Amino acid sequence: MAEELSRLVSLVEKLRRDCPWDREQTPETLRTYLLEECHEVLDAIDAQDPESLADELGDLLFQILFLSRIGEERGWFDIAGVAERIGRKMTERHPHVFGGPSAADAAAVKQGWERRKQQASGAADPLGSIPRSLPALASAYRMTSRAADLGFDWERDSDVAAKIEEELAEWRAAAQVEDRIAEEHEIGDLLFSIVNLARRRGVDPEAALRKTQGRFRRRFARVADLARESGREVGDVGAAELDSFWEDAKAEERGSPEKR
Repeated sequence: MAEELSRLVSLVEKLRRDCPWDREQTPETLRTYLLEECHEVLDAIDAQDPESLADELGDLLFQILFLSRIGEERGWFDIAGVAERIGRKMTERHPHVFGGPSAADAAAVKQGWERRKQQASGAADPLGSIPRSLPALASAYRMTSRAADLGFDWERDSDVAAKIEEELAEWRAAAQVEDRIAEEHEIGDLLFSIVNLARRRGVDPEAALRKTQGRFRRRFARVADLARESGREVGDVGAAELDSFWEDAKAEERGSPEKR
C-alpha cells in the first residue's frame, strides 16, 4: 500500500509541476471539484456499487493530495503532516482503544467523542465547529446529535412526535392569516423537529430524503412515459389524470422485485 500511495503523491507533484492547468489551481478553485467528488462518493454509496465507490474514493483522495501539495508549496503543511495530525487526533479521541477508560457501548463512545471535541476546541459555543457550509438538513442533524451527546435531548420519541404536530398546527395558523414570515418560521421549526425524530429513531435524514428523491425521480419519469403513451406531454395532462398515472407508477414499482 505504501508504494501505491507514494506513486500517487509523485504523480500529483508531476502534474503540479508540468501541467499548465494544474499549476494554476488554488484551494479556492478546487472547492467545487472537492464538493463534487464528495457527492459522487455519496452517490456510489447510495447505489451500493463497490466498483464505483472505489473509483470515487480515488478521485476524492486525489483532491486531498492535491490540496496537500499546494499546502506544502505555500509552507503551510505537507501530506505527512496531515496524516500525523489526523492520527494524533484519532488516538486522543479514542482513549477506550488506546489505554484509557473503557466505553460501555457505541453511544458512550459518541458522547465521549463530542465532549473531548468540545474541550479540545476551547470554544464557548458547543455547536461552533459545525461547518456553516453544510447543507441545512445535514447541519440540523449534526446540531441535534451534538446537543443530545452533551445531554440536551428529548426524553421520549413521542414527545418529538407531539412537537411535530404542534409545529404543523402553528404553520396552519400562520397560513390561515397569510403571515408569510411566520409560515417560513414554522416550516423551519417543523423540518428541524422531523430531523430530531429521525435522529432519535436511528435514521439519517439526509440519506432518507435522498432515497425519497430517487423514488420520486423514477416514478415521475414513469408518469411522463405514461403521458406520452397517451399521446400527450406531461404538462398537458390534468391533475386528476396525473394522480392516476402516479398511482400506476407506484404500483408498477412495488411489483418489481428489485424495487421492493
